Amino acid sequence: MPGPRAGQDGGPRGSAPARPVRLAGRRRWGRLGRVHIRRDVKVVLSIVAAVVWIGAVTLLIVHEPDPGATSPAELRDRLAAALSGHDADALADLLDYPGSGGGDFAKDYVSVLAGRGVRDVRVELGPDAGAPTRATVSGALGDGRPFTYPLTVTSEDGRWTVAFTPPLP
Repeated sequence: MPGPRAGQDGGPRGSAPARPVRLAGRRRWGRLGRVHIRRDVKVVLSIVAAVVWIGAVTLLIVHEPDPGATSPAELRDRLAAALSGHDADALADLLDYPGSGGGDFAKDYVSVLAGRGVRDVRVELGPDAGAPTRATVSGALGDGRPFTYPLTVTSEDGRWTVAFTPPLP
């Protein structure tokens, strides 16, 4: 027997045939399925972005050069250049400073040097230039008066740094 004709399916006479229930259900579930898929894609993309960001930060930290110089002579030359040029970043790279405040300390220290007009800075390592424990910084202030002060030289894992603590005798 052929399917119902218009008006024979219980609807008003002359009306279009009713949609099959199965098709209406598919359309409804199809829309909801896309919403869930979009949400799942967003969650996955967010997780991937977080993993990539963590990986990038880790690589930057691992590849960041260790502070300090590779030899005492390099330490002497770089320290003299940083203090003479009032270069806070160069000084921060040479500091044996606990925690993460070395950059701020270097910036403050260099601003004091610049404010006093420090010039002609020289650095001498001692008592043994091959394995120093002390660096003596000397130079001239803006008014021409000489200055000098000692710094402690430290070495760890082949990297030479200075510490702004009084050197031990």
